[in-house]
Amino acid sequence: MNQRKHISPEQKVIILREHLENQVPLSELSEKYDMHINLLYRWKKELFEGAVETFMPKQNKQSAAEVRMAERLSAKLREKDKLIAELVQDNIALKKVSMATVELHEPC
Repeated sequence: MNQRKHISPEQKVIILREHLENQVPLSELSEKYDMHINLLYRWKKELFEGAVETFMPKQNKQSAAEVRMAERLSAKLREKDKLIAELVQDNIALKKVSMATVELHEPC
């Protein structure tokens, strides 16, 4: 069974630098470093997606992890708000039914 190799961020940069600065094809790098070419394409994509943050003003910078976490927490909060709204509606409906039942059973 193939064991996964752990490649440090520094090693990834070195490998991608070979491709970008020396125009070494990713297929050659894939063979040279014994890894799947799709992995190299993914690293290259991540490099360029992260490059935008490099050129952002410092006060506007948020790490990609912070952005993902904020989005995840926001989605979780929306779900909880939706659940609370449903519970409030159910509670109001139950109170109306309860009040109607009490009115029917009150002595005149």
